[in-house]
Amino acid sequence: MQFKKYTKQRNASIQGLRSLKDTLPKNIRKVLDKRGQIYSETLNNWKYIAGENLFKVCYPKSYKNSNKINVSTLLIMVKRGHEVDLEYSKKEIMGRMNALFGGLVVERIKFSSFNNEKKNLIEKDDFNLNVTNKKYKIKINNVKNNKIKKSLIELSKVFREK
Repeated sequence: MQFKKYTKQRNASIQGLRSLKDTLPKNIRKVLDKRGQIYSETLNNWKYIAGENLFKVCYPKSYKNSNKINVSTLLIMVKRGHEVDLEYSKKEIMGRMNALFGGLVVERIKFSSFNNEKKNLIEKDDFNLNVTNKKYKIKINNVKNNKIKKSLIELSKVFREK
């Protein structure tokens, strides 16, 4: 990448390929750095944070940063029946997260339970299983290139599973 300074303009621009972060305005970059990094690093290191046994039955759903009213909160989805195990290891998870980020990042952890049954999903048509919204089904069907269409269907499968 080359940096080019225009003589008639104040702004310097980057030529060549840019990352998404570089194309965003500075205000949005700051917000993404503060909030997005904590959640993405939590997802990447969840096996270490939760431990081997809890990693199989739970995952972090969202992270809310602290503000004047609320404290920073991590929402964890737990498979039904394992809530007590996670409740007992709540302090340990908060300690590992705060140690990983080097400060007080999580002050409270909330749990939400879910069933892991997929019986009703198997009965539906394969394409309906993959894409959740009718608007997107129509758009995918309008794509002329079969490779792109298959790739979009596979992408919708991944989002449906999560």
